[in-house]
Amino acid sequence: MTNFHISHGAEVAAALRDGRPVVALESTIVSHGLPRPDNLRVAREIEQAVRAAGAVPATIGMVAGRLVVGLDDDQLTRLATADGVAKLSVRDLAVAAATGADGATTVAATSAVAAAAGIGVFATGGLGGVHREAAQTFDESADLVTLARTPIAVVCAGVKSILDVGATLERLETLGVGVLGYRTRRFPGFYLTDAGFDLDWSVDSPEQVADVLAAREQQGVHDGGLIVANPLPADEQLDPALHDRTLAEGLARLERDGVTGKAVTPFLLAHFHSATEGASLAVNVRIILRNADLAARIAVAAARRRAVAA
Repeated sequence: MTNFHISHGAEVAAALRDGRPVVALESTIVSHGLPRPDNLRVAREIEQAVRAAGAVPATIGMVAGRLVVGLDDDQLTRLATADGVAKLSVRDLAVAAATGADGATTVAATSAVAAAAGIGVFATGGLGGVHREAAQTFDESADLVTLARTPIAVVCAGVKSILDVGATLERLETLGVGVLGYRTRRFPGFYLTDAGFDLDWSVDSPEQVADVLAAREQQGVHDGGLIVANPLPADEQLDPALHDRTLAEGLARLERDGVTGKAVTPFLLAHFHSATEGASLAVNVRIILRNADLAARIAVAAARRRAVAA
């Protein structure tokens, strides 16, 4: 293979050409974040949630070394069911392409590829961030530094609650990444509605988010990302007591088994799924479906705004 350019699915290419709303979706949640066979079903449901809200889904991944924006169903099935699918951050993309790998893109890689493809809105579950004990391990997700230099709006339920949320917010501030609460002034904690930290800014509608994106573009002084933190309603979150107990057990197992680096998040998410008897999986699915819907409505509002301004 000698052509390493980004490929576009036909539907996504047509939507971008015509100025229609498009929402980027990651593939790591399909290959590494959800158990089989739920992962493929949920991936299709996520795409359908985007369509139902009026936008075109663009799930991003790598198939046999080809980086694709807008996987078709066969490609999505391949990444959901094949063994040995690589977990790709931004630094891995070129190597994986040159070696002909199948790969699922993380938040960082999906953000970077989406922005390069001209997509301005991305829906995910929860961001990566600063890991607990990072002062000793220096373990921090590439999501943060990538968003510092990538002009994309990321709709998420905050950062994963298995991380050091306070330290992550401090790093986002230092890196210049904007954080908006969607109808809240409290930062969500993925499985939890409230992670315990205040936010400076809040918006109440997709149109307001579209205005923020337009202001950023017209000012031309900030190239970083924008996090739109969309919390679960309190009655849909994981039971906080169950969450805290499960997290403590999982962290103890991490230390016992010496799990580090990229393996930490999948390990803890799998532990949550097992220890909560599937309750965390149900919450995870609610999170991503809600975020896909909101991201699509933001993309629609942004496209409408551009059409009026043209």
